[in-house]
Amino acid sequence: MDVKRVVDVIRVDPAQPGGRTPVEKAPDPELGTAVIPAERYYSEAFMKLEWERVWTKVWLLGGRADDIPEPGDYICTEIGKESVLIVRQADGSLRCFPNVCLHRGNRLRPEGIGKATEFRCMYHHWTYGLDGKIERLPDLCTFPQGGPPGMTLTSLPCTEWNSFVWFSLNPAVEPFDDFIAPLKDHLEPYHPERMAWVRDVTVEWDCNWKASVDAFNETYHVQGIHPQLLWYLDDVNVQIDCYERHNRYLIPFATISPRVAMPSQIPPAIDEIMRKAGMDPADYEGRVSDIRRDVQRFKRAHGQAQGKDYSELNDDQLTDDYHYMIFPNVALNVHADDILMFRQRPHATDPNKMLYDVWVFELVPEGEPWPERVKHRRFKHGDRSIGQVLDQDAFNLPTVQLGMRSDSFPGLWIGEQELRIRHFHKVLDDYLYGPGGKGPDDI
Repeated sequence: MDVKRVVDVIRVDPAQPGGRTPVEKAPDPELGTAVIPAERYYSEAFMKLEWERVWTKVWLLGGRADDIPEPGDYICTEIGKESVLIVRQADGSLRCFPNVCLHRGNRLRPEGIGKATEFRCMYHHWTYGLDGKIERLPDLCTFPQGGPPGMTLTSLPCTEWNSFVWFSLNPAVEPFDDFIAPLKDHLEPYHPERMAWVRDVTVEWDCNWKASVDAFNETYHVQGIHPQLLWYLDDVNVQIDCYERHNRYLIPFATISPRVAMPSQIPPAIDEIMRKAGMDPADYEGRVSDIRRDVQRFKRAHGQAQGKDYSELNDDQLTDDYHYMIFPNVALNVHADDILMFRQRPHATDPNKMLYDVWVFELVPEGEPWPERVKHRRFKHGDRSIGQVLDQDAFNLPTVQLGMRSDSFPGLWIGEQELRIRHFHKVLDDYLYGPGGKGPDDI
């Protein structure tokens, strides 16, 4: 390991009470050392297999529940070639339907959020109720075969959890609680329903969706393309936990990477962490190496007075990045005061492109007004900045995608720091071929 210092990271004791989120280190799975084939990043055949056996089978993130609080409120979201409507019903429940008119295939609504009393196709005015039933079919008597079977849109599974809505294209999908396990206890203590949506961006990236997933599943690249973060976090002493489908890593923040020398002054990024907590760095008399623990203590002591309830979080969660990957395409940087959520969606037709959604939520202290919902923006990579760190990732990923196609590159050569990548591809293979069912000629 290329480090300048050996750091003994102090973490919360799993045996001590405090916080709901499990902190125990999960046993590392035995996943071998084989090369992960590059062809799966650009093969149209592999893209088709993913569509048939993953995207149309699993639960998928649809949006934020507080975007649709009242009857008639809806979210229209896209995944691959499909578009769905998630609609709040009169009784408060959710219904989900394909966003397509049963007459000639016209989409009923553009992607985004809105409110409706009905969904009327602009082509021939076929009209659907909030429950998906056809309420008006003009000149029905001229259709000798009658209306479509059941006179209703297909109902798709959907659910609401932890302030977000989820859906599936699979009518026979497993129960959501089984799919999301064991992450309910991990993520519910953060109470994202107390956090306001402050950023909502979709960027078109020139890479396969898995290249993006890989980029956010390891800290090994911090030293390469995010050198400024070495003065902000410990990218070496990272706890990696792999579960059945999902995984996470725990990264110490408000500290210095062992890859660089310990500074004599507080770095600007850690200075900002202290100020956001309510501390004055100018008054701090401790060592730089003690700041992480002292920020935790300060937030524990002053959080309630600041209108911030940290009672369900452990001390490490008051500073550190608990980073989760919900299979297949959701990454979350989860913190006590904010959540950065990334949804990585496949392109409808091209395996060399993807849609990258950046959603940021910030804790609203009790008693403070709820800010207005931020507007959604969509653009292509390079059109504008999405922040220094994400710009660095975005700049790098197209060149990764190009390199994948080289005849001289057989596939990913994965190390221990990239265990989450190997685990992700193992779960992907389980969906594609069945557990242990990958054939020698399969990609």
